[in-house]
Amino acid sequence: MLTQTLVMLWTAALLLGLIALLLVYSRRRRQRNEPPLDNGIIPWLGHALEFGKDAAKFLTRMKQKHGDIFTVFVAGKYVTVLLDSNSYETVLKDEDSLDATGYAKLLMKKIFDLHLPNHNPKSERNRAHEHFQGNGLTQLRSSMHNNLQLLLTSPEAGLNTAGWKKDGLFSFCYGLLFRAAYLTVFGTHNNSAELTEIYEEFRRFDKLLPKLARGTQNKEETKVANSAQGRLWELLTPASADKNAKDLSWLQSFIQHLQEEGLDDETQRKAMLLQLWVTQGNAGPAAFWVVGFLLTHPEALRAVREEIISVQHLAPGERDKHTPVFDSVLKETLRLTAAALITREVMRDTKISLSDGQEYQLRRGDRLCVFPFLSPQMDPQIHQEPEMFIFERFLNENRKEKKDFFKDGRRVKNSIMPWGTGENKCPGSDFAISAIKEFVLTILIQFDLELGEDASMPSVDTSRYGFGMLQPRGDLEIRYRKRS
Repeated sequence: MLTQTLVMLWTAALLLGLIALLLVYSRRRRQRNEPPLDNGIIPWLGHALEFGKDAAKFLTRMKQKHGDIFTVFVAGKYVTVLLDSNSYETVLKDEDSLDATGYAKLLMKKIFDLHLPNHNPKSERNRAHEHFQGNGLTQLRSSMHNNLQLLLTSPEAGLNTAGWKKDGLFSFCYGLLFRAAYLTVFGTHNNSAELTEIYEEFRRFDKLLPKLARGTQNKEETKVANSAQGRLWELLTPASADKNAKDLSWLQSFIQHLQEEGLDDETQRKAMLLQLWVTQGNAGPAAFWVVGFLLTHPEALRAVREEIISVQHLAPGERDKHTPVFDSVLKETLRLTAAALITREVMRDTKISLSDGQEYQLRRGDRLCVFPFLSPQMDPQIHQEPEMFIFERFLNENRKEKKDFFKDGRRVKNSIMPWGTGENKCPGSDFAISAIKEFVLTILIQFDLELGEDASMPSVDTSRYGFGMLQPRGDLEIRYRKRS
């Protein structure tokens, strides 16, 4: 009996040893001219757990270990991370070797249960440019102003009273800005109760978005996500677009495109939810961080209020040209909280060049990611004390916009990149900036705002690194009242 047990133990040890050897020798090894390779120690998962828990912390550690470019093994996939911000634009221009479509389709399926067979990010950007730039942008700004004023004076909102009220700042900012931007971009006249339901269901869905993208949600979370999705599909049912209309709104143009693609009603509803997230997922959180940083930095708040008083007599379009202090506050906020990962599929073996002339070989089938949050935004060689909120960081001594930032004696192309870069820049960024600015300045003009007792800025939800604007863990308690 003892002999049999020993044989079984020896056999098990031998099998484990063979498996370990197989894993060691089956691991990829770095080839000549390839970036430094870090496989991690967990079979198949590699660095997936650390990456998903806090991508910024993990990639900072990898940068300190390997430099501005390295390849990591994450859940069965090799991902090359590029953190040389001066080379981003040049590298991403190679759309034949580096494809944006495949990964976008993967996320659409995992998050939105959506399959768009002819999805083309470049044509999507071009179509958005028609409505979010030029005359289209002017019309959107005007509509945003009117919708925000409508909501602030609406009896249903309950904001038009003189007494003090308590709320969480994230809930206050996101709820108001979401509603105003929804009415502006989607142009549908939902009643107040339905508009509130859209916002609440969207928040239920959005809270689970990182887990849906990674496939780490549990059964209960899957039920919540499915329930929110289902209700939003009902609320966002697209109407037929008038193909003979001369001037289509962005929404009409998008619906017409879906119909011309021959997509069924169910797919159109799912595509509407995708666009709801694309257009509404970032501005609300950004507004929260802007107001939060102002309330927790009294000197910055005083400077912005003084600037508002000096330009209050100007029309909104003209006013926006004369607010360098607020613009610096907004840029500093985005520097600290805009954290999207830009991802491409490597379609063929290719070579990329960094700004120092060093060349690296990428393998077909891998992914390439750039992470502007770490570089340039949190790079201590570009921004001193990068973890600190310094409201004057983007101002020169004469209180004019500061444009020039340097690293190793060389000017960096972009000191922040909250909306992407070059041809990959978000086409709706100008509208998003305008909406955030309109919202924050309006709130500061029309309301008294104070921090709640012992209130302090919440930490960020680290699971949201890679998905656009960061969101807080919890909220910042405030009290507010409408000014007479």
